[in-house]
Amino acid sequence: MVPENILNAYQASVEKYKKDEVIFEENDNAHHYFQIHQGQVKMNNYNENGKEFIQGIFYAGDSFGEPPLFADIKYPAAAVALEDSLIYKLSKPKLINLLEEQPKVHFHITERLSKRLFYKSLMASEISSEEPEHRIVSLLHFLKKHVHHLKDHEEFEVDLKRQQIADLTGLRVETVIRACKNLEKKNKIRIIKRKIFF
Repeated sequence: MVPENILNAYQASVEKYKKDEVIFEENDNAHHYFQIHQGQVKMNNYNENGKEFIQGIFYAGDSFGEPPLFADIKYPAAAVALEDSLIYKLSKPKLINLLEEQPKVHFHITERLSKRLFYKSLMASEISSEEPEHRIVSLLHFLKKHVHHLKDHEEFEVDLKRQQIADLTGLRVETVIRACKNLEKKNKIRIIKRKIFF
């Protein structure tokens, strides 16, 4: 998102996080901008019954946790490394200075945040009203277009486990497994050696 040479120029540090290490907790105050140099991060929280809901999964080049930073509110979810990761960390005052001095970067961050808001709105609608197969296909369409930047006719390997798909769509993993088998029968996805292709 923010070019690494610019992050370095504004004195961002690079922090190491081990797999499953917490980067920040739900309800922590937001004081830093985070951007992944290497690895994967999920933002998640749990309902009263202990079911995990994944708010998002972020990859190398992605930033995460900005809305609370800009809105001066607490994090609504935790951030956890899904694998060993290297993450840029920039203090809020330095980020504000960067945005004031780098309008193209400012615009790019605004654009990315708008896409995330679109995804949240889409998934909120899907989770509240749509059938499991439809929810899964909507998620896969979003990943194809907005994460992998592919056209409709291009196929990609879905790099999510069944449990992660369940946590992103508000479904049980057993429901995801059944729905994926049905989608395969309808030729909407391909499953090869347990990997989903869409």
